[in-house]
Amino acid sequence: MTQAQQGEPPSWLRPPLFSVGQNSRGNWVVQDQKGIHGGLFVDRDAALRFVRAESGHRSNAFMMVSGILELDLGRTPPAVHKKHAIGSIA
Repeated sequence: MTQAQQGEPPSWLRPPLFSVGQNSRGNWVVQDQKGIHGGLFVDRDAALRFVRAESGHRSNAFMMVSGILELDLGRTPPAVHKKHAIGSIA
């Protein structure tokens, strides 16, 4: 097994790259898991076209959010939050 194969889980184990849902105003929102890429869209089809184009048409690249999803492209990536939270506990 190569080093790359050991460090990277199979694609079916990876979490979705994007969350798709509607914000409090009814706009369709796409947000990537790192908070770097995404946008507001006029309808669901436009949001899903964006996800397909950005993910290379991977079928498991997104998850639909049933509640409110507000666009936040300026947030700190989750890994940094976890690291900070662990440091704060000690």
